[in-house]
Amino acid sequence: MDDEASQRSGLAAMVSAWAMTPETAAEGNDALLKLNDFPADVIVTDLNMPGLDGFGFLQRLRDSGEMPPTIVLTAFGNIETAVKTVHELGAYWFLEKPIQPATLKVLLERAASHAGLHAEKRNLERQLGYKGTLGELVGTSPQMQEIFALLQQAAPSKACVLVTGESGTGKELIARTVHALSPRRQGPFVAINCAAMPETLIESELFGHEKGSFTGASERRAGCFEVAQHGTLLLDEIGEMPMQTQAKLLRILEDSKVRRLGGKTEFEVDVRVVAATNKIPAEAVRDGHLREDLFYRLNVFHVHLPPLRDRKDDIQPIAGALIGDLNRKHECRVTEISADVMEALHRHNWPGNVRELRNVLERAVILAGEGSVEMSHLPAFLQANHAPAPEPAAAPAAADAGAGAPAAQPAEPDTIKFPVGTTVEDAEKGLILRTLEYTRNNKTRAAEILGISLKTLHNKLKEYGANKEYGIGA
Repeated sequence: MDDEASQRSGLAAMVSAWAMTPETAAEGNDALLKLNDFPADVIVTDLNMPGLDGFGFLQRLRDSGEMPPTIVLTAFGNIETAVKTVHELGAYWFLEKPIQPATLKVLLERAASHAGLHAEKRNLERQLGYKGTLGELVGTSPQMQEIFALLQQAAPSKACVLVTGESGTGKELIARTVHALSPRRQGPFVAINCAAMPETLIESELFGHEKGSFTGASERRAGCFEVAQHGTLLLDEIGEMPMQTQAKLLRILEDSKVRRLGGKTEFEVDVRVVAATNKIPAEAVRDGHLREDLFYRLNVFHVHLPPLRDRKDDIQPIAGALIGDLNRKHECRVTEISADVMEALHRHNWPGNVRELRNVLERAVILAGEGSVEMSHLPAFLQANHAPAPEPAAAPAAADAGAGAPAAQPAEPDTIKFPVGTTVEDAEKGLILRTLEYTRNNKTRAAEILGISLKTLHNKLKEYGANKEYGIGA
């Protein structure tokens, strides 16, 4: 790239003689257009040119995250500028004019080799992604492997991504992985929780505001779209965003233009949006929490993270990754998880998903300090979950309270059998009381296993007349 035609043609002829394929451009904008169709392994550029000069061109490449090795050409006396360009903008090397052909040939060959190694590294990272890790995501289950494959395809594009899944499954990690694998990786990653923002402030947080636009607006403030320029914006809990704000968001996604609150003009933004919700999108649309047109606009790539209880094959690799992270955080030296602990982790249903697993392991790592995580380092509810269930006869109060319910007989420590003909009402009653026996009257743990709230459990026990036997006020 050089604004002098004779320089361009002379260098192109030289490069062609070395069995390389050249493409030429007179300035930066021309080069950027040609790079869309010409995947250059190496770039040779002058710095001083009309239009988009070499500095601006390199800045654009660096910000895009797709910068091939670049050799900068400089006139005599501008060595300091060239060295600064190499260090600050990441150019590969610089050459002083007039160019010595032998030196240029060596540099081109080395730069091309460097580009090849970088491509191999990216390919290796991609292969590792399919084998259990992708960015900060970990998982060997078929479900996670499908997600990894989808992310590899979606990340390089500019399309919106909608991430769904229960709380604690790792929706923000999906967004961060999309950002890390995209050409925007050098740009900012900005996350906002729509459920945590008061309705009166969320538009100011998203779009920014001008000084005096509302009471308390003492100065101009940039919104998340401005802060995330050339990067990625995560809109977490999108179903909690006010409908009026959703309408404004839809227009921004369509036009790529934002107007600050109190502002008179719009300005363009280049932001990739990832939205996340723990609601089922179709239900959120039906219940009036999510605009249907916004849902369709966001749902270009849909990534659903299954709960941890449905992919227990991932518990061991996730636990291993978490142990390493927690060792660094707390300066511990835990090296393994005992077989008993791993069995207990697999038996648990993890209503809090990966977030709950992390909290459990953080406690265990701190208590263990070094060596192995043992059962004694786990919370009481996990130790109880691992212990053999008590026999039904050990809880006579429950038997009295369960009068009229079928005899819920365990075939195995954590299995219950009901005779054919048992009504749903009686089966529910027997299941609840047997689960309370299993947890030794730990109502919080029982509600967790049953998948109901603690309040619902209390109401059921009152309904059965078992409130006093289980320590609940009448």
